[in-house]
Amino acid sequence: MTALLLSLPFAAGAQKYSGGVIDRVAAVVGNELVTLSDIESEVRVARAQGMSSDRGVRCELLERMMETKLLLMQARLDSLTFNADNVEAMLSQRIDQTRTALGGDEAVEEYFGMPLYKLRQEWRKQLEESSLTQQEQQQVASSMPELTPYDVRQYLDTADVASLPVVPIKYKLSQICIYPDREAAAMAVKEKLLALRERILNGEKFSTLARLYSEDPGSARKGGELGMASKSIFWPAFSDAAMSLKPGVISQIVETPDGFHIIEVLDKKGDMFNARHILLHPQYTTRDREKAFKTLDSLKTQIDSGKISFQLAAAFYSEDPATRTNGGQMADPGTGSAYFEIDQLKPQDYKAVQHLKEGEISEPIESLDNEGRDGNLVYKIVRLDKIVPAHTATFEKDYTELLELVRQKRQAREIDQFIDNKIKTTYIVIDPLFKDCEFSRAGWASKFKGK
Repeated sequence: MTALLLSLPFAAGAQKYSGGVIDRVAAVVGNELVTLSDIESEVRVARAQGMSSDRGVRCELLERMMETKLLLMQARLDSLTFNADNVEAMLSQRIDQTRTALGGDEAVEEYFGMPLYKLRQEWRKQLEESSLTQQEQQQVASSMPELTPYDVRQYLDTADVASLPVVPIKYKLSQICIYPDREAAAMAVKEKLLALRERILNGEKFSTLARLYSEDPGSARKGGELGMASKSIFWPAFSDAAMSLKPGVISQIVETPDGFHIIEVLDKKGDMFNARHILLHPQYTTRDREKAFKTLDSLKTQIDSGKISFQLAAAFYSEDPATRTNGGQMADPGTGSAYFEIDQLKPQDYKAVQHLKEGEISEPIESLDNEGRDGNLVYKIVRLDKIVPAHTATFEKDYTELLELVRQKRQAREIDQFIDNKIKTTYIVIDPLFKDCEFSRAGWASKFKGK
């Protein structure tokens, strides 16, 4: 991966700058400078993340940087401060992602052409400035008067009907869940991993067994090898186990939300490591499924006949702690909303309810919960409580969504007006090197050197 990134046409993009890649000032914004090296540093970050780095990207980056400098100047005038702990957390995440993408500290230093400590200094400064500019944007936006229902009405009365948001179809659902026998499945998978570990200790190659048995498709085809990566990108149990191993030693079984692993560390550098692993997931039997389906089918029959309410059945029989205490009602774990759009539903859940009418209950299905990376197997019945058909947003049905939309539009307008006014009143000089850029703000056109 490193070789691929380093082979990208940096020189081809840089030669558009007169004087080659020699650093120079791209723009002066008040008492702040934007240099070509600042732009190229961001281009390298974008490229390391798989994004393109053509001339248009450099124009966009310059305009964004100049806007940032205007906001930064005002943030300093307003004596705003940043949260140092948050900045350090974001810096660590950015460094770890880059080290993992490029393959280690040396590769990062080679790619960016500077020592890692200096890169940290530069990125820390950028993140500090970014924090200040975001706070300034929030301060500018907060100066906007509080919105009222009249503002929402006015927006609806003046907006083109074709531009009004379309609210997609939404579903309100309840469920009763039964889990398979996790203990028995976990015991079985541990026994299988112990047998594989014994085979490795007796001389068989870890890589060969990983190709044959590992259920992590991304690493299995590479003999289980994960590549040099920061420990922070793995589950804590996995990284703790790997960091405690000496190269060549095979770990005991390690459990993570992904499943069960055995690990062999190949190399360690600081808080990074390269390891092989074999991942196995618990496998459940047909007997588990038949037993759960029989119980769920019986509950469905009793609910449909009126012998027990869905809410009471959920409270007594459901094994999902997140829903059984509120009558089985499901909620989006990200938003807390009781209404789901289609793409927010598990595919298995949507398939179960897509042809139901309100109040009807699905047949028993296999689905997944919200635990771990991909979810754990669960058996369930699902009731379709309510359908809100897709429709153009209206004041009566979608006031909250419309209020947020109007707020966002007003805030964006306030920030745009602030930046446009600052462009007019701030000393700004842009290098003619960028005169062909199609900036989104007309005010930059009068700021080129020589005008």
